[in-house]
Amino acid sequence: MSSYSSQLHEEQAAVNCAYQRLDALRDQAHERLDAVRSAGSHGSPTQRTERDSFATMYEDRLAQLRAVEDRLVFGRLDDVHGDRRYIGRIGLSSEQHEPILTDWRAEAARPFYEATPSNHGDIVMRRHITLHFRDVVGIEDEVLDVHSSQVDHASSAGTLTGEGALLASLSSRRTGKMTDIVATIQGEQDRIIRAPLDRPVVVQGGPGTGKTAVALHRAAYLLYTHRRKLGNSGVLVVGPSSAFLHYIDQVLPSLGETGVVSRTIADLIPGMRGEALDTARNAMLKGDRRMREVIENAVAARERVPAKLPTARINGINVPMLRIDVEQAQIDAHRTRQPHNKARETFVRNVLSAMRSHYVEQLDYTPEQAELTDVTLQLRLNDDVRHTLNLAWLPMTGLWLIDQLFSKPKQLRRFAPWLRDDDVTSLMRPQGSALTRCDIALLDEALELLGPDPKVMARQAALEAKRSQDEQFAKDSLAQSGVSNGIVSSRMLLDEMNAADAEAVAQRAGSDREWTYGHIVVDEAQELTAMDWRMLMRRCPSRSFTIVGDVAQTAALGGTRRWRDTMDPLFGAGRWDLDELTINYRNPQEVSNIASTFAHRQGLYISTVNAVRALPNSVVRISVTDPGLLNETVAHHTLDLVSSFVGDDGTGRIAIIAPNDRLAVLRATVYELMRRHLALDRFAKLAAQHSWDEQVTICDTEMVKGLEYDAVIVVQPAEIEAQAPSRLVAASDLYVAMTRPTQRLLIVRTRDDEDQLPL
Repeated sequence: MSSYSSQLHEEQAAVNCAYQRLDALRDQAHERLDAVRSAGSHGSPTQRTERDSFATMYEDRLAQLRAVEDRLVFGRLDDVHGDRRYIGRIGLSSEQHEPILTDWRAEAARPFYEATPSNHGDIVMRRHITLHFRDVVGIEDEVLDVHSSQVDHASSAGTLTGEGALLASLSSRRTGKMTDIVATIQGEQDRIIRAPLDRPVVVQGGPGTGKTAVALHRAAYLLYTHRRKLGNSGVLVVGPSSAFLHYIDQVLPSLGETGVVSRTIADLIPGMRGEALDTARNAMLKGDRRMREVIENAVAARERVPAKLPTARINGINVPMLRIDVEQAQIDAHRTRQPHNKARETFVRNVLSAMRSHYVEQLDYTPEQAELTDVTLQLRLNDDVRHTLNLAWLPMTGLWLIDQLFSKPKQLRRFAPWLRDDDVTSLMRPQGSALTRCDIALLDEALELLGPDPKVMARQAALEAKRSQDEQFAKDSLAQSGVSNGIVSSRMLLDEMNAADAEAVAQRAGSDREWTYGHIVVDEAQELTAMDWRMLMRRCPSRSFTIVGDVAQTAALGGTRRWRDTMDPLFGAGRWDLDELTINYRNPQEVSNIASTFAHRQGLYISTVNAVRALPNSVVRISVTDPGLLNETVAHHTLDLVSSFVGDDGTGRIAIIAPNDRLAVLRATVYELMRRHLALDRFAKLAAQHSWDEQVTICDTEMVKGLEYDAVIVVQPAEIEAQAPSRLVAASDLYVAMTRPTQRLLIVRTRDDEDQLPL
């Protein structure tokens, strides 16, 4: 019988083999990259650009091979024939093309996540392998066929267990970075990850059910499985905040995928960012689907027939601009179905053409083309004509339109007659104000209707003309060089010839507002408004979405409380799939129970059935008799949590979630107490951390959405409830706050707060 130590030794040999092959592939890619670079800049333009293309390819390959270093191997499948299949982050084969490691996304790896004792096929045992750097430090076996001899082997070796790898990952300290769950994906999660690309998938799940991890692993799986389809279009990941995107930014690279664009709704338009915040009601009003009509009305109002039309004097002849000419030119422009600014070119051209005809009608001879061209030029340069053309069809930018809309109450009342007077007053702001997050969807709507600024269009036309010439040159160069092996394309050559375009697909996509993605992942999707969804839908014509969220956590007044209400209008009834994750992996049972009980009582829909682990004393209630000592009490308990959960190595995360009006004073009190009681260098390190990577953070409920911490202190929950814009939002906010910790939840409140909101 094998001992546990001999089993470790056996697995270490297999792991060493995988890492040796990984190192060899890295060395090979590095050597080829060095060889390409050593060639220098000699040779023809075609040879130089071909070398640059190969260099880019080898650099990308090296980045992928480096990103999978951590926990390269994490599993093994044993079948009835005695064959073993190791599961890891990427697929590896020997130089003789013999399999060493199976990519976790491959069909052959599916049983590692989905096999059960009642449905295991030819798999008799599943082994979880735990690595520390490159050393095997633990193995755990799940025997799927109870009649197999593997039961006795695993039992005698001391490896027979279940879910150990999962529970170990849950008990480890947080690092401020989300880690992948590739080694611990559960069956219900794996089925969602491998769902078809062509149908929108909505994943409903309570806190800690792994929604975000499932969404990111699904993105990696789709990129692996549909590389040809998604390679040129890319994948967009939309998260609720910049802090959240920092939190998840290592997951996809660790799975071997780097070509993904990550954005929030606030920065989805390249070069724009919604920095300011709206009130909850203003956000709801701006997110209302009727705002589409408001933007349309605002654009249409700049297409009109001016009351006074000019008569230009050209070569001694009076040339009138007639009402019928303007009206017909507008009809012709609308028939082009082009955006406002682009259609304006047709409008201007047709008005000038009609005026030129009025000029010709007054001549007693047939003018030559040179004279007609001169007449058109004089009409274009005539100040009265130019002014009237602008009045009749005003060229606009999206920023100007949005700024006008919310700085002039008469315009807003005219374009949005459904708004109440107090709503109009609330939405008003000084001209030139900063964009808010909710303005971005309205700006995107305006840009869709307007098209680019005419000046920008002129510059883009010039660039496009040059790009067309360059592409033809690239094709000619390839033809002359005889390169036809498919490795170097005219697009690759073109990208290298033009440095401004020498970007990966993800980089190009992120800088192009009109880019359409092959797939979009939306996290915390319950917070999106109707206008937010319009912005996302136009970026994915194929309607391939992975949408994850929890309707019990909806904080936006214009967000989703029932998925059907939002999804049916977007995709059509029956044309999208809803999956529910029901197991809470994050919170101890005690934390999950108090949060779920509260949410049920408040009327929220809770989809979580149970938590996987119990942790005694994971919920602590502290009652403060003297309200003046509240901040000091929180600070002292924070200090205790720091000693228990915050490591000097950067691991461990604590959040103090409090009402907005208490945050500044509370932060000052907490950090002052830490300054007095912690070692100077340790405090300096904590105090200098970025807000998105703090080990001790003091914030409101909005900032912790989608994140998790080792320990959480919720301060004055009744005050948090009172500051929310509605009862349901208050319940959701507190539900979010109470479900952030993996280890411990403290509720610190005054007696008065307890009386107002029993928990």
